Amino acid sequence: MSSVAQLQSSTFLDVKQSFKDSRWVFPAVEQDIVARISQLHGLPDFIARMLHVRGVGPEDVESFLYPTLRAHFPDPFSMAGMRSFAEFAAQAIIEHKTIGILADFDVDGATSAAILTRFLRYCEMEPPVYIPDRLQQGYGPNITALDALKAAGAESVFMLDCGTTAHGVVAAGKGLNLDVVIFDHHETEDTLPDANHVINPKRRDDTSGLGMLAACGVTFLSCVAINNVLKREKFFEKRGIPEPQMKNWIDLVALGTVCDMVPMTGPNRLFTRAGFHQMAQRTNPGIRALCEVSNLEGAPKFSDAGFTLGPRINAGSRVHKSDLGARLLSTDDLDEARSIAFVLDDCNEQRKKIQSQMMKEAIERVEKEGLDQGQVIIVSDTDWHPGLSGLVAGRLKERFGKPAIVVTYAENPDGVLEGRGSGRSITGVNLAQSFIEARNLDLLVKGGGHAMAGGFTVIPDRLPALRDFLNEHISKQMENMDLTMETVIDGIATIRGAESQFVRLVTDHIGPFGPQNTEPVFALANVRVQMADVLKDKHIRVQVSDWEGGPRMKAMLFYGVGTKLGEELLKGSQKSFHLAGQFQINSWQGRESVEFLVSDGAFAG
Repeated sequence: MSSVAQLQSSTFLDVKQSFKDSRWVFPAVEQDIVARISQLHGLPDFIARMLHVRGVGPEDVESFLYPTLRAHFPDPFSMAGMRSFAEFAAQAIIEHKTIGILADFDVDGATSAAILTRFLRYCEMEPPVYIPDRLQQGYGPNITALDALKAAGAESVFMLDCGTTAHGVVAAGKGLNLDVVIFDHHETEDTLPDANHVINPKRRDDTSGLGMLAACGVTFLSCVAINNVLKREKFFEKRGIPEPQMKNWIDLVALGTVCDMVPMTGPNRLFTRAGFHQMAQRTNPGIRALCEVSNLEGAPKFSDAGFTLGPRINAGSRVHKSDLGARLLSTDDLDEARSIAFVLDDCNEQRKKIQSQMMKEAIERVEKEGLDQGQVIIVSDTDWHPGLSGLVAGRLKERFGKPAIVVTYAENPDGVLEGRGSGRSITGVNLAQSFIEARNLDLLVKGGGHAMAGGFTVIPDRLPALRDFLNEHISKQMENMDLTMETVIDGIATIRGAESQFVRLVTDHIGPFGPQNTEPVFALANVRVQMADVLKDKHIRVQVSDWEGGPRMKAMLFYGVGTKLGEELLKGSQKSFHLAGQFQINSWQGRESVEFLVSDGAFAG
């Protein structure tokens, strides 16, 4: 990794300032290492080059490309606190104590809840599950949830994908004589909540190196650890049931991992690759029903998780039906799964319509009020939908190239109006740390998350002070950052040469993609726009060819309407463009075609 970083990257295609104000660079590499990777592993030179750029050395190629559960499965007991937790949980199962589940409402939370539910159900237990109402209760555990689980007979509560900064709620749980366990992966503070057990690879004292895991990965490894103790105690033998095949649930780990946008490195690559192999068998009725309602034929691709399956699972929480995702992925009844999947599909259609209008209003507000002039964009409105703030924040971040926060408003269970903020960040700015610091200064009721994404609850009249604090705090984080935007180009391609075999070669070897293993960006040089039109008032579709003519390729610029690049594509049939983006294979009625997803562009010459 370091050897690549020390080499000087060169400006690519002489693009010093693209339509997105970015400099295109082509990373320098050590050709002898690229040659060794290519020769040792029989890989095309351009694949070997991309592996080298991603820090994969010749000795690491096998584990990167072909990780196996047998050879590369991480040790659950390497995580801080796992040994004592596993002993505690196994004993609770042996004594048939009721374990309640309190999980977050997103895909990571839903998959975590489904994994733990399925494991406990296999151990002949049926846990009560509580998923907070996203719109009324907001993110994180709350006392109402604990009261409900206590009333359902829970003697302990496992908090999944939440709880790391919930000191007050955890203390309240202990006050209810509940044993509290936290499975999480969000940023931690110096002091952990007073829970019985906290399993979080981001704990300050955790040396496992598993900080890349999503909560579903933490939950899965925790179940593996419990299973290890139960086997030692001959639990399954005494009950007369076979030991569980844990890999049967790894499809849920893959789904949650991809959708939560955690680093696609180490065990996450293993879980995702093995999980999608399991997913192709459609043994989980919920995933099968989701594929049916989404018209996904054949084996789901990595991209299907983030763009097709995940949004539907998330959609329920955006319309007061937060528990649907966990129920869908936990049920063994295919008819019930199909019924839930149908409802979620309808919820997703509602979400799209509301989000489109909210996004339009947010952009207008930012541009009219100059909210993009500071280091962070913070936009709020009392009429906006609380369940869509994160999605809109993500679009604003992409459009303006700055951390973006969207604040909506909703009444809490006590009838008090609260501001609900959701933010998306850029590389180098840790939003979760900013939110934690703001909470410590009493500017927030609660707040936390990841470096790249976080959320908070704020008393409305403190929003101006919060805005000032975040601008100052984020400015300090950015003091030593090189603010010159760069787009790393992995290679150049021609429209004639971009065939499905080429695209599969990239996906099969470099994928799955995610943070710290981003999808390769290719440049199409000197292309001519043959046709351009607008889809759904926001996307731009073009037909491009090489400048000298020949075959055409469909290219899409999503959310391109109103952007500099989008406007130039719509009027630029007589101009030569360089386009940057990714290739994808589109399958329709048994026919395949290669499409280009445009991420940036510049005039050629």
